[in-house]
Amino acid sequence: MQRASRLSRELSLLATEPPPGITCWQNRQLDDLRAQILGGVDTPYEKGIFNLEIIVPERYPFEPPKIRFLTPIYHPNIDSAGRICLDVLKLPPKGAWRPSLNISTLLTSIQLLMAEPNPDDPLMADISSEYKYNKQLFLLNAREWTEKYAGQ
Repeated sequence: MQRASRLSRELSLLATEPPPGITCWQNRQLDDLRAQILGGVDTPYEKGIFNLEIIVPERYPFEPPKIRFLTPIYHPNIDSAGRICLDVLKLPPKGAWRPSLNISTLLTSIQLLMAEPNPDDPLMADISSEYKYNKQLFLLNAREWTEKYAGQ
């Protein structure tokens, strides 16, 4: 019951006061959500619309939601299956999830990760080294993928 009322509150807040560039809605059931993140200005993801799937576990908010990209994205911290390497998406001790966090905070953190990749904690080692040692090529590839997969 706690999960359902909290999710309802979060979803209505996301609908009335969404973070800039982020939308989130219920897909089929309360625990199956979809979100869209607009690529940030001055990033290689600019003008892209990225779709995400959010699966809310039974134990939410004591366990973080499972979030993954449905839209392919060229990024050192996001793999080809759309999985995201971000500490707030994992439980301690390895992660930083806390029940005080919410879906809006997570989506904002993912948006920030898109703008500022963390090449020192990569899921995609090849993209990470490209980001570190050949930034121009990384930016070119990321823009290409954004146009190809996330363009309107």
